[in-house]
Amino acid sequence: MSALEIADIIGVICFALSGFLIAVHYKLDILGVFISSFLTALGGGMIRDVLADKTPYVFTSNLPVILVVATVLIALLFKLHKIDDLEGKTTFIISDAIGLVSFSITGSIVAIQNEFNFLGVLILAFLTAVGGGTIRDILINRVPSILVSEFYATVALIIASAMFVLEIFELRNLFSIMIVFICGVILRLLAYYKKWHLPTLSKE
Repeated sequence: MSALEIADIIGVICFALSGFLIAVHYKLDILGVFISSFLTALGGGMIRDVLADKTPYVFTSNLPVILVVATVLIALLFKLHKIDDLEGKTTFIISDAIGLVSFSITGSIVAIQNEFNFLGVLILAFLTAVGGGTIRDILINRVPSILVSEFYATVALIIASAMFVLEIFELRNLFSIMIVFICGVILRLLAYYKKWHLPTLSKE
């Protein structure tokens, strides 16, 4: 199994859980829960594949759908929907961070494989990581995380930059990608708990 496939599987599972928890927080019905989970887990990957001129992975393999359905059913089995303030719980924060980093890596790898330039790698990683969640947030009338969350989209751009540098120096392998993955998750969690923000513009 390639690094791309591993990162994709991890991203789908974690973002499916993230979508489930968001849906529960907004008190969506069971159909809304599944839609939120599917959009969060698969939306970014579909955007990635279309931009890379590929048939979306979800249309050619049953694995992504199975992973999303299984994740939602397991979450229901463990009654995660009965826990208050799920968005502030460690489960949500970690699953969202892992999904963000995993999809940033898959977007970078696909861009590199298609010989995109640096800007192309940045954009594809960014859209893969935040695309599904942004579509979900717009659908449920929620301000997208990329506009308000601490250092959220910035992490995707940092990871894409790291992946591009690894490719330039021919250091991109499973071990180096694992290092990028671990550092990316740590960075996102630090940004969340330390409440790091990019500078904002003000009139004062």
